[in-house]
Amino acid sequence: MSQRIDKSWVVFASVENDDHSRCVDVFWRPDQTFGFEEFRRDVEDGGVWTPVQYFSGAVYASSEEAYKSAEVLVPWFAEVLADNPSLRKHPSRASG
Repeated sequence: MSQRIDKSWVVFASVENDDHSRCVDVFWRPDQTFGFEEFRRDVEDGGVWTPVQYFSGAVYASSEEAYKSAEVLVPWFAEVLADNPSLRKHPSRASG
């Protein structure tokens, strides 16, 4: 888990691109807000997921809003979700 995702946040969706070199984690926080972060995984980093943006600081009132923003800001993410709508997951209950 990245330093940009606090241990108190619950990641409920993790979506990778087709070559498994990028990932977006969608999460909720104990205060019932949502967010996301984009990561990369490179061979030279030993395959460790490394954050590539500072998206996790943004706060969204719903998982739908977090997804909508992620799809605008991370173009490959929108393409993957369009091809595989079942990857769009939402928490059944947003409580810590």
